[in-house]
Amino acid sequence: MEKIIDEKQQGNALVMEPKTGNGKKLMIESYGCQMNFSDSEIVASILAKEGFDTTQNLEEADLVLINTCSIRDKAEQTVRKRLEKYNAVKKINPGMKVGVLGCMAERLKAQFLEEEKIVDLVVGPDAYKDLPNLINEVEEGRNAVNVILSKDETYGDISPVRLQSNGVSAFVSITRGCDNMCTFCVVPFTRGRERSRDPQSIMEEVNDLAQKGFKEITLLGQNVDSYLWYGGGLKKDFKNASEMQKATATNFAALLRMVAEAHPKMRIRFSTSNPQDMTLDVIEAMAKYPNICKYIHLPVQSGSDRILKAMNRLHTREEYFELIDNIRRLMPECAISQDMITGFPTETEEDHRDTLSLMEYVKYDFGFMFAYSERPGTMAARKLEDDVPEEVKKRRLTEIVNLQQKHSHYRTQQFVGKTVEVLIEKESKKSDLHWSGRTSQNTVAVFPKENYKVGDFVNVKINDCTSATLIGEAVGLSENN
Repeated sequence: MEKIIDEKQQGNALVMEPKTGNGKKLMIESYGCQMNFSDSEIVASILAKEGFDTTQNLEEADLVLINTCSIRDKAEQTVRKRLEKYNAVKKINPGMKVGVLGCMAERLKAQFLEEEKIVDLVVGPDAYKDLPNLINEVEEGRNAVNVILSKDETYGDISPVRLQSNGVSAFVSITRGCDNMCTFCVVPFTRGRERSRDPQSIMEEVNDLAQKGFKEITLLGQNVDSYLWYGGGLKKDFKNASEMQKATATNFAALLRMVAEAHPKMRIRFSTSNPQDMTLDVIEAMAKYPNICKYIHLPVQSGSDRILKAMNRLHTREEYFELIDNIRRLMPECAISQDMITGFPTETEEDHRDTLSLMEYVKYDFGFMFAYSERPGTMAARKLEDDVPEEVKKRRLTEIVNLQQKHSHYRTQQFVGKTVEVLIEKESKKSDLHWSGRTSQNTVAVFPKENYKVGDFVNVKINDCTSATLIGEAVGLSENN
């Protein structure tokens, strides 16, 4: 489950270099997970071929698309507020068309089109190639909708338009959909079954990024560890593959090795992992190649076996500990982060204490922690009563967040006095005299600019830290430049 929702990025409008100049303007805003931001780049690429330039100015847009998220109720409320704003602008500019893309499109198609009549166009995550036809429908005065989920669409043949942001790091999508039916999660219903992208097309995209000077890529999927290419088709149908297909299949560890060997000076990250699908060969590949970042986002959701079972998480507390122990044994320097849901239906104080004790065992570097909110359409919403009182959820969440703060600080302190490699990404938020970048462990480090520039790999001696940031000074370029 890719739930790393970067609050700073929410609602950013995507901007590309203007190429076409035929006057059509597209504004595309993205909400939710990295997968949505990556999908917006695919949409921009498809529409660039139709003559659309991107704009950040709502008033001049001919077409406004909002790429939506259904993970939490808050995400959906935010999108509704934006749609109200678009409709106000529509009164001034009646020619403007509005479309909803992504997970909410799949979930709320009827409401958006028929009941509320607030959009012209509804397009699910697997139907982006149909956008040109759908836009023609809308231009001829008909509402257009395509939320059909596909068994084989991976957009492997579309070269995404990159955000003109830092030119340093990029996302490369490797799988779509998810087969894990966690009872709290809406993703399998909004994004469909799991399928993997042809490794050949992944390698071409990575090679292209390397040529353009990108220094870091993140292999992206709802569940990257279950990446499996055997000539196309759904992951669940692999059991029916031919002997030849099985013998020549590429799994996630093999894909990691291919990418790491092709570009030894490029950093490789991946997100998100699922504990039950993470195999030892992935950890071994990470340990072997210095350019694979020593960081794993490993959502656990709860420390209680009883709650894990109710969530249909296909691992136990013990199995999770075994995985953590293997990571620590093969890569002692590896950072680990978590996703945690507190206040899941029927959660008791004892279950909550199990979560706290699991956190004490792992001492995560950082985490993403939420109080449970019921998502319509999920198994939990159908079968379980949301019975933990709001104030109890809040208190438990506060306890989890406070404990995580303590562990985060403990982890950053381990870097003080050490020299670490940092990839410069941007100016520090707090000071225009400092650069900001991340270590292999995904920890943010800031240091004086001197004569270094964005995209440099710099060795930084760490002198101090907060619970989230390392503070240091550069001691020279690393050998990766």
